[in-house]
Amino acid sequence: MSDREAILFANDTFYAAFAGGSIEQMRAVWADDRDITCIHPGWPPLAGQQEVMDSWTSILSSGETAEIRCVGARAYSQGDTAYVIGFERMPGTLLTTTNVFVRKGAVWRMVHHQAAPCQDQAAADQEDTDPTLQ
Repeated sequence: MSDREAILFANDTFYAAFAGGSIEQMRAVWADDRDITCIHPGWPPLAGQQEVMDSWTSILSSGETAEIRCVGARAYSQGDTAYVIGFERMPGTLLTTTNVFVRKGAVWRMVHHQAAPCQDQAAADQEDTDPTLQ
């Protein structure tokens, strides 16, 4: 598996945990040996294991995550750091997203997630129908 494929796999694992509502799977995606950060839409910036994981516990316990999916994911890497940009789709909601990963051994772990509202439905629709590996 190439680095880009491994990074996209880590990104897919994040969205599987998100859609499945599993805090245990979500914890496994995130790095546990370094600082982590997260910016959810409409939330203040969160930093540290406690704040970030508490936010995911709250979000995942809502039961409203099952229909989330990532489209148009594109992975980029520089050494042991990588990021994925794309779109998050949920019923009635379109967000742009950036996920940052660091390599720990042979595994990529998330250190930052940020999502924000997106008004460009056409761009997301194009990405949804034309998946590519960058």
